[in-house]
Amino acid sequence: MSNIEFSRDMFSPASTEQRNMEKIKRPSIKYWADVWRRLKMNKLAMVGLSIIIVALLGTVFGFGLNGYKYFEQNYDAINMRPNATHWFGTDELGRDLFTRVWQGTMYSLIIGFSAAFLDLFIGVLYGGIAGMASRNVDAVMMRVAEVIYSIPYMLVVILMSVVFTSEGQGTNLVILVLAMSITGWVPMAILVRGQVLQLKETEYSMAAGSLGATKGWILKKHILPNTLGPILVNLTLTIPRAIFAEATLGFLGLGLQQPKASLGNLANAGLATMPIGLFYQIVIPSLFISMIMFAFNVLGDGVRDALDPRLRK
Repeated sequence: MSNIEFSRDMFSPASTEQRNMEKIKRPSIKYWADVWRRLKMNKLAMVGLSIIIVALLGTVFGFGLNGYKYFEQNYDAINMRPNATHWFGTDELGRDLFTRVWQGTMYSLIIGFSAAFLDLFIGVLYGGIAGMASRNVDAVMMRVAEVIYSIPYMLVVILMSVVFTSEGQGTNLVILVLAMSITGWVPMAILVRGQVLQLKETEYSMAAGSLGATKGWILKKHILPNTLGPILVNLTLTIPRAIFAEATLGFLGLGLQQPKASLGNLANAGLATMPIGLFYQIVIPSLFISMIMFAFNVLGDGVRDALDPRLRK
């Protein structure tokens, strides 16, 4: 092999363009920042998020916009159609429907979020324990969950509402949320258990166990953070189910009692006015129910797509 002598004349400084070729073109983006970026690209999901934000703001500020209270009766303004004074019209007792619709939206969102987060807490706890437990304990816990899940969801909610209403206690928010959560947590538990069974066999979980970490610590630090994506998707789809259940109970007269307003009992009251042509009393609350259901469903679909690594670009 011949010896090559190098001299200074054989080299030249790299140009700015050549140095920039070595740079990373795209700055590093954290995981949740990238999820938010992809979620913003989904126009339908952003429409749903905008509707939810407007609904939340309306439940806070919608009561005082036109100066009426939800229980305020005016017998000189009975069954007035929407006008400049009463924007959504009035009901059979002269109460302003604009204020009552926003109060109904508030109660629907409170029930939806409360039931969903209670399902989240119970489902994650139950599913996490079942997934990390021994095979026999897991089998027993899942058989119990399957028995509970076999009971029709709406049947349990209706029965509890009827029992507490018949005892003269009335159906309140707490009863509705508890009734919806009796069987509502099972799908979350099944989802979390499946994720735990898969992730506890990964190298990092087994390595943590070999170093002396307890099952609870591994579940908290390694497994649950990696199941956050599917949990969030399931949570966004649980909220509209609870809202629809509340609206169904209210329409059947088993939900919140008058003078409190819910979207379901507003639609029920509006049904009685249809024969005399006052369709706005049932159309407006029904439209609010539909828009909220639509918003949460498309947002859930958007979150699912944003969290899917196969769609990452």
